[in-house]
Amino acid sequence: MRAPTYEELRPFGRRETSGFPVYKNLEERLLHAGAHPDPEIAHVMATCSAYAYSGPETVSMIMARLGLEDNQCRMIQLSVDALFLRSTAFVIQSKSGRVAILCYRGTEPLNLINWMVNLDLEPERIAYQIGDGCPTVHGGFYRNTRATRYEVMSTLRHACDRRSVRVSSSDGADLPMMEGELEAFYITGHSLGGAMAGLMAVMMRHERKYREVFADRLRAVYTFGQPMIGNPDFAEACQSDEFLREKVIRYVYDNDMVPHLPPAVSGPFQHFGREYQYRAPRFRNALTDLFEYLGRASQPPKGKWEENVHPTSQASGLPTILLANLAFVAGKFQLTRSLPAVYSVEDHFPQHYISSLIPCGVQNEFGD
Repeated sequence: MRAPTYEELRPFGRRETSGFPVYKNLEERLLHAGAHPDPEIAHVMATCSAYAYSGPETVSMIMARLGLEDNQCRMIQLSVDALFLRSTAFVIQSKSGRVAILCYRGTEPLNLINWMVNLDLEPERIAYQIGDGCPTVHGGFYRNTRATRYEVMSTLRHACDRRSVRVSSSDGADLPMMEGELEAFYITGHSLGGAMAGLMAVMMRHERKYREVFADRLRAVYTFGQPMIGNPDFAEACQSDEFLREKVIRYVYDNDMVPHLPPAVSGPFQHFGREYQYRAPRFRNALTDLFEYLGRASQPPKGKWEENVHPTSQASGLPTILLANLAFVAGKFQLTRSLPAVYSVEDHFPQHYISSLIPCGVQNEFGD
């Protein structure tokens, strides 16, 4: 899929304005970001991972609006219902070919097989050596990442060889040449997509055949509302790798339930990488809602993102689901939507990650 031109995106008025595209030099920003997390890149990745629940036409269009003009996008998908496989990835390539984003789709709300993937909790040993002890990972996440891995890697190899990512080919001979080879790429995803993004990063760092090609090209991994991937031995082994410790960046919106999963009753799991959590001032928001209910208009104060010294821990079990759903119901009523909640389904929705990560003075993805 090739992105629509700016003329097609803006059939009336000027081709570019102060708010469109959202980022004027996005490719350069992705190429030369000095440190991670980068606020603009975090916003771009949150938006990309949210729109990964759509198709390649929409993903390509949104990434063009954000600033990757004339990007090329390919969707890679494999589904086997009986095996609980539902793996979807997007590779977005910049116009020059120097930058790419690998984005995994999360759990589709109405897709039963996706939910079965999340529940496929039996631990599985990974197929290569990482750390000591007995590192294991979530079986469903691992199998779904591996299901599309060959085609994902083949597509990225084309990008490294200055080929377009759009067309599937055994040797890439029929693909058009790009201006440059792949220099920098990022991995991202929301929810299940975040778990798959994290696992792919681990594979690229610890499988030699991938590390030799991608070690210097992979710049960072941004995930949003990501569940835990593996047991404590696995997490500790990942923490011993400088890239996985410093450049895997997980965002948790307020009381999002999913980063607390799988629950402790399913066995021990633990996060790795750096964690940032958005903390909303619930008490002040509750007072604001009360004033609004009484007819006194005011703007609720916004929260802020802060790095957590200690990562999110596992929830205990079934009470997690009950509390999260009660918080979701409470959020539908003005007087109760700002009450404190331990866990929340509402806070997992990808639109919250987008809106809370938009830098000050920057337009949303529609650039209007």
